[in-house]
Amino acid sequence: MAIDVSLPTLSERLAAVSARVAEAAADAGRSPAEVMIVAVSKTVSRAAVDEVHALGLRHFGENRVQEARGKFADPPLRGATLSLIGQLQSNKARAAVHLFDRIESVDRPSLIEALARATASVDQPLSVLLQVNIAAEGQKAGCAAEEALSLARSIVARPGLRLDGLMTIAPLVVEAEEARPIFCALRLLRDRLREQLPNHELATLSMGMSNDFPVAIAEGATHVRIGRAIFGERQEHRGHG
Repeated sequence: MAIDVSLPTLSERLAAVSARVAEAAADAGRSPAEVMIVAVSKTVSRAAVDEVHALGLRHFGENRVQEARGKFADPPLRGATLSLIGQLQSNKARAAVHLFDRIESVDRPSLIEALARATASVDQPLSVLLQVNIAAEGQKAGCAAEEALSLARSIVARPGLRLDGLMTIAPLVVEAEEARPIFCALRLLRDRLREQLPNHELATLSMGMSNDFPVAIAEGATHVRIGRAIFGERQEHRGHG
């Protein structure tokens, strides 16, 4: 069942999303506590972010460094975590390291190198996810599945980076079930990487958005990136929510 994005208030939409996440987790034999809602706040005002934060949401995702800096830097959002879920240019790595708690879109050697340099003076390792273009869509960012092991090994060799798992963006489909093979493939890839990197749990699977997150939860998603279903139709750009 899809979330009705025409619900008039943020509190109603967030309650509907939370209920649907809990239902999907229960259907999969999982605890709702295993699934984190990441509110995709790109193009959304700080006032709307503050409203859902007051309602208890603590995890937010942004696509661009500049927009996130303008929205979250002053004043900072207390008690919240901020993830970069959009493509990151290597020349903005240093700014991203100082703004975000996690970079979900690591997908190439040059970015790994830039982030490693940027974290050289940081006290704690930066959480990163390896973005994999499981569907092999030409217009989308993310490494190919066959590149994942090499890139993962490069990340875990950098003391300033901590590889916490994988992320993917499924194709836009008419029926959510059509995305299931993508989510299943990411989970199976993660399982293979665990065997080849035995000291790394890779616990995070960031997959699923407003139109398909129940299927992603059924396939093991630990983080679902929800924008439109929480904030309404203001978001116009397909990509991460």
